Amino acid sequence: MRIAIIGGGAAAAGLLDSLAAGEAGPGEVTVFEPSAHLWRGRPYAPDLDSVLVNAPPAIMSIRHGDPGHYAAWLGPERAAAHLDGLLGQPLVPRALYGDYLADTAEAALAALRGRGWRTRVVAARVVAVTRSGGDPGPALRTEDGREHPADQVVLCVGGGTPQDHYGLDGAPGFVGDPYPLARTRGHIPAGAHVAVIGSGLTAVDVVVSLAAGGHAGRITLVSRSGLLPHVWQRPLGHRPVHVTAARVAALSRADGGVTLAGLAGLLRAELAEAGEDFADFTAELLAAGSEEPVRRLRRQLDAVGDPRIGRRVLQETAHTVGPHAWRLLPEPDRDRLRGHFRLATSVASPMVPVNAAALLRLFESGQLAMAAGVRKIEAVAGGFLVRGDGGDLAADVVVNAVNPPPQAVPRAAEPLVTSLLAGGMATLHPSGGLVPAGPRLHVVGDLAGGGPFITSGIPGVAAAGARAARELWAAHTG
Repeated sequence: MRIAIIGGGAAAAGLLDSLAAGEAGPGEVTVFEPSAHLWRGRPYAPDLDSVLVNAPPAIMSIRHGDPGHYAAWLGPERAAAHLDGLLGQPLVPRALYGDYLADTAEAALAALRGRGWRTRVVAARVVAVTRSGGDPGPALRTEDGREHPADQVVLCVGGGTPQDHYGLDGAPGFVGDPYPLARTRGHIPAGAHVAVIGSGLTAVDVVVSLAAGGHAGRITLVSRSGLLPHVWQRPLGHRPVHVTAARVAALSRADGGVTLAGLAGLLRAELAEAGEDFADFTAELLAAGSEEPVRRLRRQLDAVGDPRIGRRVLQETAHTVGPHAWRLLPEPDRDRLRGHFRLATSVASPMVPVNAAALLRLFESGQLAMAAGVRKIEAVAGGFLVRGDGGDLAADVVVNAVNPPPQAVPRAAEPLVTSLLAGGMATLHPSGGLVPAGPRLHVVGDLAGGGPFITSGIPGVAAAGARAARELWAAHTG
């Protein structure tokens, strides 16, 4: 069997690790990735040390079913060198996590070669996949015009491209994509007033990195919601017993489906067993949209060691159980959840305490401010004008820190996706993303149609890679 993997980031690393755990073989695996930063993707390429992994090690393992895999790779010395005292967990620069992904992928390829597999990495972008004339499998065409026959194709092309909501592309002083932040920070004058579009994790990265580099000018987070990410709490070692994939599957069998009320019932039971009140927990979550951002940030930093499990359970299971549960929910319940997109993203993708503390210091010093209710941003002579509910704001530089929506097609993958749709090998899901139209195509990562309404974390990517590996083994042995 000839397996073609399009994309060489975290999703490909997880897929290869799962493939190497199988016993069938031999065969051929070819990975197509034009980037010089193999296995790292956009998020984990070389960058500033201030750009940190935004989660503790237990949920950053790319090996599905082995939450200790990443921690074991880190080892005690590296873990101690990068310990976040508030969280009590190591938080490494994302480039170092990229080394972990690279080591995992290379070890998987070596294991496959040891079982007689042929492995290759082709440093070229795939621009089309078509049905081959004389070959039963599809044919991949790279940008250099070469064709590569395959039996199975797996798309691991990563997330979408940041959207330019205000039409500022090309304006002097506008940064459309902040990563790598080493490049972005180097082009921003030290005294400039910087408006950062968004208030999520990317915006936090921008602010913290500017401050770490000694930026002296004002920084303003400008967004529609003004909602900062929640703050990670110190892990307690609690393992959910009610909010699990097995309990969700049992609900589906017993009730003929899964509803939002049913999932809430599982969380209610989880909290009740720990002596916590479900109504109080949900009321606190829903209040996040109306609470003053700096006050809430200070309160959440104070609660890093709070022993209550509610937020911890929700944050973990959003990425481990959530993708499975999402596919079972009826569309009206999905719409209800989509209506809480900003809140859900804030809870499911919190910021690490060291970054939260840095933000609080900047807010308290007056260097950092929040401007919510932004309606328009215009390029004007000498800079930009931000128009919002609180009045107009002048800025010298605007950095776009709005994350692409889940299931968005990366700009570089648009020709490839167009070819798959034109050839009938895939269809677009009504809610976004790509759905394979046959057994020879697989999609791992945010591009998978029908996936959750929040961006996949590493646990979801690892689970999807393991699922695709099982499908590939079945095709190989069947």
